[in-house]
Amino acid sequence: MTRRYARGVIEEGSLYSAAGVDTHAGDRAVELMKSAVAQTHRQHVIGGIGGFAGLFDLSFAKNYKQPILATSTDGVGTKIAIAQALDLHGTIGQDLVGMVVDDIVVVGATPLFMTDYIACGRVVPERIAAIVTGIARACHETGTALVGGETAEHPGVMTADDYDLAGAAVGIVEAERLLGPERVADGDVVLALASSGLHSNGYSLVRHILRTASIEFQDASPDLGRSWGEELLTPTRLYTAPLLHALADETVGPAVHALSHVTGGGLAANLARVLPRGSWVEIDRAAWSPSPVFRVLCDLAGSPLTAVEGTWNLGIGFFAVVAADAAASLSTLLTAAGIATWPVGVVSVAERDLSGFEQDSKGMSGGGVRLVGSYPS
Repeated sequence: MTRRYARGVIEEGSLYSAAGVDTHAGDRAVELMKSAVAQTHRQHVIGGIGGFAGLFDLSFAKNYKQPILATSTDGVGTKIAIAQALDLHGTIGQDLVGMVVDDIVVVGATPLFMTDYIACGRVVPERIAAIVTGIARACHETGTALVGGETAEHPGVMTADDYDLAGAAVGIVEAERLLGPERVADGDVVLALASSGLHSNGYSLVRHILRTASIEFQDASPDLGRSWGEELLTPTRLYTAPLLHALADETVGPAVHALSHVTGGGLAANLARVLPRGSWVEIDRAAWSPSPVFRVLCDLAGSPLTAVEGTWNLGIGFFAVVAADAAASLSTLLTAAGIATWPVGVVSVAERDLSGFEQDSKGMSGGGVRLVGSYPS
């Protein structure tokens, strides 16, 4: 694994320390994290920790007829502010992996490796190690090798306890097994996969609501049965391994036509991205009851759940678009893997007026999606 610290020319250790950069702290952080990182390395990883570049042997790709590489990059947004406020950093790394690696499985790809980047005002070895250990733990769960990273001190730019993190991952998929809008057909069933909570989107709104209500992260929430901080730091659910298991099933796998990761933009916009232009889906709100955290936050804000459908996942972390005759089997597989799964709509290509439907999102020209009905009380 590559992990360099504090880019720049170090003319004299003591002089650089006076400028606010502690290279020795970076070395200590590496010592604390390296065993967790090593557990993510498979036979394809070449070398170990400390090189300038992470190396991954791709010779197995010659067994593919037409290998396609998939890549994704992301961060965890302002959820970091809660981890910093509570000085709890052991789960924020899983959030990063969830945001990055679970985007790769959307196209049917198997993740290969990941790198991370942490910028901070000051390297606190235990804090950095906790973050990276969380990343490594989640990488291990998703079958992703953590092959590189960078931790950089930015004194004078960030305060001592500030940090931000981002990551990038690469996966591989056989061209003929690539998932996407072109596979989606009339009558396909849209399945919802339960989230573990807020995941890592919409935290600026969360923090605004709590701040307006004069609620601290340490405060207990009787409605949630624990403190706000504990609830809000619930790690992002990881979908990669169960979905790849389902895609590998000889019966169910070919029937899965598209997947959508519900992240920034909410429910309708993310599903619309994986539907073909001209198709449409109406998501039935009556099909599920949003998790308590969403209801409590909306009550505090004095807003209905419908007002945040474009911001929060409201209990749905993923959508799967699957042939109707395989929907029940896919649901059974995922539920057995610990992910509650249920139908929320059906794809149609029947001609209709799509005004009022979400269609174009993040540069994609997709199908139309709108939510209908009412959530159970």
